[in-house]
Amino acid sequence: MMFNLTGKVSLITGASSGIGHSIALALSQQGAKIAIAARRVDRLTELSEEIKKQGREALIVQMDVTKKDEVEKGVAQVVAVFGKLDILVNNAGVYEGTGVFDFKEDAWDKVINTNLKAYMVLSHFAALDMAKRSWGRIVNIGSVAMGNQGFGIAGGSAYAASKGGVVGLTESLAAELASKNILVNCIAPGLIESEMTQSIMNDKKQLEAFLPRIPLKRAG
Repeated sequence: MMFNLTGKVSLITGASSGIGHSIALALSQQGAKIAIAARRVDRLTELSEEIKKQGREALIVQMDVTKKDEVEKGVAQVVAVFGKLDILVNNAGVYEGTGVFDFKEDAWDKVINTNLKAYMVLSHFAALDMAKRSWGRIVNIGSVAMGNQGFGIAGGSAYAASKGGVVGLTESLAAELASKNILVNCIAPGLIESEMTQSIMNDKKQLEAFLPRIPLKRAG
């Protein structure tokens, strides 16, 4: 094991594919009990079976992270089944192209609500439980598109703004929760081939603009 998470309970949002799927398996390999959340629970069944094959406990949680009542219910479900919540991975995210000339308010709101507001709502309910034991870890998944990285994406303003907001949110939560021994950090992946990034992967112009900035000249 890289590190021992035996006895720790983790909740990973957006676990049905991509980065979230891989994080869930990685935490399971380190000994954690795993709660995997997504809007469509049918897509979590295979992952749940993979986790159980590792000898770990897995809980499927149906959750639309943009709906506060579902988030509250989902966190409560994790605590009811496992007795606590130690680790929250805010990973659920969407990408919607909306530029300055073709601005779409509904697309902008969808991205901000999913990629930023939901992180705060999830952190709120998770921290309420973590604070009872003065121990917790919150990991927010950001992006190199967050700014100051030279990875600006034409038409990706909403996504970039949401991920830039995640950085500020992470820093504020880290300062607020440190006294409770709840550590908050942000990870900023580069271009990862997944369902969410298919619009970029299938856009030759965007891909050609992106790849030269990656040392290996390919997506992860």
